[in-house]
Amino acid sequence: MKIGIIGGGAAGFFSAIQAKENFPEAEVVILEKSQKLLSKVKISGGGRCNVTNGCSSIAELSKAYPRGEKKLKKVFNQFYTQDTIKWFEERNVPLITQEDNCVFPVSQDSQSIIDCFLSETNRLGISIEIGRMVEKLTPIQHKIEIQFRGNSLRQQFDKVIVATGGSPKREGLAWLEKLGHKIETPVPSLFTFNMPRESVTELMGIVVENTLTSIQGTKLKSDGPLLITHWGMSGPSVLKLSAFGARILSEKDYKANLQVNWVNTPSYEVVMEELKEISVKVSQKQVQNYRAFLLPERLWHFLLQKIDIPLTKKWNELGKKDLNKLCNILTNDEYSVEGKTTFKEEFVTCGGVSLESINFSTMESKVVPNLYFAGEVMDIDGITGGYNFQAAWTTGFIAGQLKK
Repeated sequence: MKIGIIGGGAAGFFSAIQAKENFPEAEVVILEKSQKLLSKVKISGGGRCNVTNGCSSIAELSKAYPRGEKKLKKVFNQFYTQDTIKWFEERNVPLITQEDNCVFPVSQDSQSIIDCFLSETNRLGISIEIGRMVEKLTPIQHKIEIQFRGNSLRQQFDKVIVATGGSPKREGLAWLEKLGHKIETPVPSLFTFNMPRESVTELMGIVVENTLTSIQGTKLKSDGPLLITHWGMSGPSVLKLSAFGARILSEKDYKANLQVNWVNTPSYEVVMEELKEISVKVSQKQVQNYRAFLLPERLWHFLLQKIDIPLTKKWNELGKKDLNKLCNILTNDEYSVEGKTTFKEEFVTCGGVSLESINFSTMESKVVPNLYFAGEVMDIDGITGGYNFQAAWTTGFIAGQLKK
């Protein structure tokens, strides 16, 4: 049996290794269009590679996927986060789980993951061909012929696994659409918000650990740490919003109003009560010197100035109007979003081959027999935190079984 793996990224390598281990006598070939292998693994997690998430509950884990949640929930029992950790550690790549549940190699270097994959493919005798850009797939009887771009080279395989990753444009998936697969138009996911008109960017570098964020006029809501950058806002709270709101924000041309609750307390009344207590407890202190909810000092001063409360005003001098303004900005601050920036050069898309075209229990195409899918080429994507790689490992594991 001859097995072709299209794509030399995370899902491609993982499915190739699975296929060769399941079918030791088969010839397995990884076909990569560029001159680089595992390029996304290399830059992931700031060069440290966030291989998975420490979440051990399948129900909880599946909620991290704006696209693919229900399907993944059904297949995570075949290969999930704990299996990933065991897989790498059995291959001499010790991992460490951080407080935020992100899992990294102990080496804190993505090269450890790359070396592991290259070592495994070498050990198993999997061949790798670079510079192989697929032009066309043609089912011929019980085989699939691959035609490559730029030359007359054609190769036939008994089984093919497509693991080409996310495509920024629909045209990049045309060769799969021509075969009859439904394609969900790709749009960016996991991006930060640009705020060119907002002076809050002067506070770049500040992190607020517990925020609630939402997009005005939609049901999109998120929570978690928020990072102020020199171009706008980022951090898990914003990145989750961008992932779950990928299509909505695309339709809005990335123009929206972001509402920020700086204190992670949705109740206006609870926050007001806290402010009143502070005004009694530290009545003689200037507002600049006592930060409500222990907000970062620069942010606290910025918010006070934004609502025209003098920094030197004493807490007991704040009248009802001042307290209302303060409560409102803490629970319902607003910023104008105009554009997006890709998060740390990590390219994630919402969209791809529709899950309607795939038998998810085997990852085989419902349209073309002996054709399988793994990873982000499908309409699956997760929030930041190791979830996208976990989807790649799980779907690669299943695709590599080559079950019909």
